[in-house]
Amino acid sequence: MKSLSEVSLTGIFLLIFLLPFLSLAQKPQRQLHIKRASSAIELDGVLEEAAWQDAEMSNGFWQNFPMDTSRTVAPSEVRLTYDDKFVYLGVKCYATTEGNYYVTPSLRRDFRGAGNDQFSFIIDPFQDQTTAFIFGINPYGVQREGLISNGGASQQDFDLSWDNRWFSAAKRYEDYWIAEFAIPFKTLRYKENSKEWNIQFYRLDSHTNERSTWNHVPLNFRLYSLAYTGKLLWDQPLKKPGANVSLIPYVSTQQNRDFSETEGVSNFAAGGDAKIAITPSLNLDLTVNPDFSQVEVDQQVTNLDRFEIFFPERRQFFLENADLFANFGSENVRPFFSRRIGVAIDTATGINVQNPILGGARLSGRVNKNWRLGLLNMQTGADEDISLPSFNYTVAAVQRQLFARSNISGLFINKQSFSDSTNEFSLGSNNFNRLVGLDYNLASADNTWTGKIYYHQSFDPTPKKASYSHGANLTYSTRKWELIWEHQIVGEGFNAEVGFTPRRNFRRISPSIARTFYPDGSGIVSHGPGIEQQLWWKPDLGISDYNFSLFYDFNFRNTSRLTVSAMNDYIYLFRPFSPSRQGLSFLTGETFNMMYLMVEYESDERRNFNYEINTINGQYYGGILNSFSGTLNYRFQPYGLFSLDFNYSDINLAEPYSDTQFVLIGPRLDLTFTRSVFLTTFVQYNSQFENVNVNARFQWRFKPVSDLFIVYTDNYTAYGESRFFPDTYEKKNRGLVVKLTYWLNL
Repeated sequence: MKSLSEVSLTGIFLLIFLLPFLSLAQKPQRQLHIKRASSAIELDGVLEEAAWQDAEMSNGFWQNFPMDTSRTVAPSEVRLTYDDKFVYLGVKCYATTEGNYYVTPSLRRDFRGAGNDQFSFIIDPFQDQTTAFIFGINPYGVQREGLISNGGASQQDFDLSWDNRWFSAAKRYEDYWIAEFAIPFKTLRYKENSKEWNIQFYRLDSHTNERSTWNHVPLNFRLYSLAYTGKLLWDQPLKKPGANVSLIPYVSTQQNRDFSETEGVSNFAAGGDAKIAITPSLNLDLTVNPDFSQVEVDQQVTNLDRFEIFFPERRQFFLENADLFANFGSENVRPFFSRRIGVAIDTATGINVQNPILGGARLSGRVNKNWRLGLLNMQTGADEDISLPSFNYTVAAVQRQLFARSNISGLFINKQSFSDSTNEFSLGSNNFNRLVGLDYNLASADNTWTGKIYYHQSFDPTPKKASYSHGANLTYSTRKWELIWEHQIVGEGFNAEVGFTPRRNFRRISPSIARTFYPDGSGIVSHGPGIEQQLWWKPDLGISDYNFSLFYDFNFRNTSRLTVSAMNDYIYLFRPFSPSRQGLSFLTGETFNMMYLMVEYESDERRNFNYEINTINGQYYGGILNSFSGTLNYRFQPYGLFSLDFNYSDINLAEPYSDTQFVLIGPRLDLTFTRSVFLTTFVQYNSQFENVNVNARFQWRFKPVSDLFIVYTDNYTAYGESRFFPDTYEKKNRGLVVKLTYWLNL
């Protein structure tokens, strides 16, 4: 196995550094000229001002779906202009049928999915084709804004959690709709005196079920792939946007009651953030006594695995330029995971608890076209109840652009307590965890080749054997073929305390191959088979886990999808494990070989009623697993969405092990009374943890990025003979939060 690792590493290493020179030719980038507005612009969904008439108009969008070889059926016309404060965009989106009915799940901002009529504007001011801003709107005037990282290669590279100030209007007509954007220069990060930006526009049209882009994007890539942007040419060099300082103070009050205690707890908090533009492309974020109570409760899941589940970061302070810090390593070997800051483990119960953050600072952005910099420092408070000292978190990241779209990045992490055993301040404290790492990220000019190679080393007060992690992956993607190679090596002493690494001391390889066919004149847009394989082993043991998957994908013209997979798993237990979480456990050293069938189906999202279904049927730890899960959605457009998440897992094990059924039910009602007033209520019942969670969240966005939140949560222990309808409910805890935030530009 060792020789296989060395050969694989050498081959991948050579390929990654040679492939930037092997890129295929692309179509020339489209260009659009922008000149200063000749008149004032009113955002009203009517393009009648002289500035719009004088602006250059561009059309001729390309289809991306269902096919990418022709112009669009539903045309779009776009114009751009600007003044001292704003970049303006005006777009006219034609419909192929009369009537002003368009699809939107609700009036809530940051919509996403194939079942939306919408128009989006991508801005890459540094033309690195790696990071970008995205702003979007639908025919009902609902906004979304986000960040694109890593070239937009995958769905995970598109993040709508980022929030910032901009303005817009939309108006629906009989056979078209119009939208206007006004994006402040202060919201963007760009280079002073620049005369070119990379841009892209794309549109989703529900009438024709068509996805289209201004600059052509091949069907096998994402609409937001930054390898296929066009050029925006300014009529004069851009100036600095002037002083750019924003204060975001908050006040909040909380009422919490733990029913194992005799009395509840009340507290009042105040604090806030500041955003200071050091340069037009480098931003300093400051926070004092931050409060993250507006963050939604994580969606509960049924965990049938042996390892920790990853939940994404949602806290605003960590989001801008988050890829600088968070994109090191690979999916399950992440050296930095910001959700570790502000969360601690109660060693007495093993439960995660909030650890207050006293304050912090984050400097991130571009130094110039080729260099990006990220510095983060945060201080958490001590918690004497769980014997937790105060920790300081310092993270430094630097990234250098290479070739057309590749880069090399370095990372340093230091988690340290500045107190001794008597809790007295001490710079020489021996309570620390450190990590250094180096990543090379490959993205060829045409996105055909993408990949990564990395090496990370951790350091603890007591040196550990093999305290490193290494990995590499390489993807070759064309219209017909996708080939992927990935391998990872994690040493037994690797300890990334501020990261996410559910398992250690393993070697892993994961090759896959998929073929896609495009039939003519059919309701199926594409279909094709694929094979995925994953193999884990330990140096002193041999093979510990094995997964083989043979699948077939169908993508339908109406946006629905079907995947059928046949799976074979092999597992060696390193510790006792009970699949039913009760009764006897299987012992360390036992092995299992399991075969099962998985079916996944996503229906047409344009319908008011749509759904996702996932079934698993087959062998499971010497027994049988039948699992049925999914989401049902009903849209009463445009004011709301009712959804129901569900999961039923029936585990039947051989004697003397216990059978069980896990049930998760999560109804959710999302009401959007207007584009600024929202109410979300949901209930989550998880029989695996015998917990019922009730959450209701009211939000009033009374000004851009200024909100009033009222959040109520309730948790019960629920159990009984019936897992579907437990008959005993015991109160666990209850909380009410009222929070007011205000975005103030200085």
